[in-house]
Amino acid sequence: MTPQARPERRYEQWYRAVWRWHFYAGLFCVPFVIWLSVTGGLYLFKPQIEAALYAPYRNVATGPSLAPATLAARAVAAVPGSVLHKYVLPESPRDAVQILVGRGADDVRVWVHPQTGAVLHQVAEEDRLMRLVFRLHGELLAGDWGSALVETAACWTLVMLLTGLFLWWPRVGARLAGVLYPRLRAGRRLFWRDIHAVTGLWITLGAVFLIVSGLPWANAWGDYFRQVRAITGTAAARQDWSAGSGADATVRRRDDAAMRAMMSPHAEHHGMAMAHMAAPPAALDAVVASSSQLHFAAPVEISPPTAPAMPWQVRSQAENRPRRDSAEIAPDGRLIGVERFADRHWIDRAVGYGVAIHEGAWAGIANQLVNLAVLAGLVLLCVSSTILWWRRRPDTLLGAPNSLAPLRHSWALVLLVMALATLMPLFGLSLALALVTEQALTRAAPQLRKWMGWRDRRT
Repeated sequence: MTPQARPERRYEQWYRAVWRWHFYAGLFCVPFVIWLSVTGGLYLFKPQIEAALYAPYRNVATGPSLAPATLAARAVAAVPGSVLHKYVLPESPRDAVQILVGRGADDVRVWVHPQTGAVLHQVAEEDRLMRLVFRLHGELLAGDWGSALVETAACWTLVMLLTGLFLWWPRVGARLAGVLYPRLRAGRRLFWRDIHAVTGLWITLGAVFLIVSGLPWANAWGDYFRQVRAITGTAAARQDWSAGSGADATVRRRDDAAMRAMMSPHAEHHGMAMAHMAAPPAALDAVVASSSQLHFAAPVEISPPTAPAMPWQVRSQAENRPRRDSAEIAPDGRLIGVERFADRHWIDRAVGYGVAIHEGAWAGIANQLVNLAVLAGLVLLCVSSTILWWRRRPDTLLGAPNSLAPLRHSWALVLLVMALATLMPLFGLSLALALVTEQALTRAAPQLRKWMGWRDRRT
C-alpha cells in the first residue's frame, strides 16, 4: 500500500461503518417507524374523530341548565364509590356536560344532560378510542417497557435519518436528478433508489422534529429531562405534558386520595367532596360561574382542592397548547390569580410549542396535513428500503451494503452519533450493547461475519 492510498483506505472504512449502521438502524427501526407513523397519523386527527364520536351529546338541551353541583352529583351517583375529579365547562349551554369522576387512578368520563340531569353516556377515560391510540403510539400498550422500546426505536431512527442524509450527500458533479427529484423512467433499480433517497431528503427535517418533540413524553428521556431541570432549578410545579401512563396514574391516585381526605364523615351529595365548599351557593357553582368569565380556550377543566385552604384549579386543555392558561379560584368564586402560557418558563413554552406542532394542533388543518405528509414519507422510506434490500441481498447473506466510494469527513457523523448517545442515555446504552454484541458474536462465530457482510479489516 502506498502512502497516498492509506488515507483513502481510512475514509473507506469510515464510510463502510456509516453504511453498516444505517443498515442496522433500518433493520431495527422499520417496523416501529411504520407502527408509529400509522398510529401517529390517526392521532393527528383526534379533534375531528372525537367530534364525530361525541356528536350525539351536543345540542341536547332546549332550556335552562341545572346547577353545576347538581350535575356533578348525578355523575358521581352514576359511578358508585367515585368522587368528583374534574368538571368540564361545556362549549355551548346546549351541550351535555362532561364530568370526570373516579376512584384511585381510574377516571370515568360521564356525559350528563344539562337540563334534566340524566346520564347520557359514560366510559372509562383510559378506554376512550383516542386514549387507546395515544398509548399504542407512545407505549405499545406495554407501560414503561413499551415506552422504553419506542424511545429506543425513535433514537435509532434519528441515526438512520442522519446516516442516510450523510450517504445521500451529493458528490462533486452530481446532477439534480436522483438528488432533489427521482428519476421515474430510469428502470426499477434506480426508481426505488431515487424514491428512497429523495424522500429521505425532503422529510428528514420534519421527521427529526417529530422525534425530538416527542421525547419529553418518553419515560426514560422524560425522567432524565426532569432531573436536569430539577438540578438547574428550572422545573415547573406541574408539567403540562404526559410523563407516561404509569406516572399519570400515580398523579391521579394521589389527587384522588387528597380529594377524599377533604371529605367530611357527614358529607352528603352522593359522596361528593362537598364538606369544604362554600354555602350557599355551593362552591362548584360559584367556581363554574367565575371560570366562565375567564374565556379560556376550550375544553376547560375545573378540579376540586386537594388540601384545606387550597383553591380550586381551572385549566384550559386546548389542543393547541400555547393557548393553555390556568387560574386559581377561591370556593366563594373569587379569582385568586391567572397564569398565562406566556408566563411560564421558556423551557415549558418551547416544549408546549413542540408538542402542539407534533400533535398537529398549532396551525389547524395545515399542521395536520404537513405532519401527515412527513409520516407518509417515513412509511415510503420503510417500504422502499425493504424493497431495495430484498432485491439486492445475496441469497445466503443478510445483505448488509458494501462500501461504495470513499467519503471524506465521515468522522463528523461519528461525532454526532456520540453526541446523541450522550444526550439520549437510552440510545447510548443500546449503542454500547450493540457494539459489544457485535464484537462478541463475530469472535464466537466467525461465520457470522461473512453472513452479515463484514469484511476483514486487513483486506
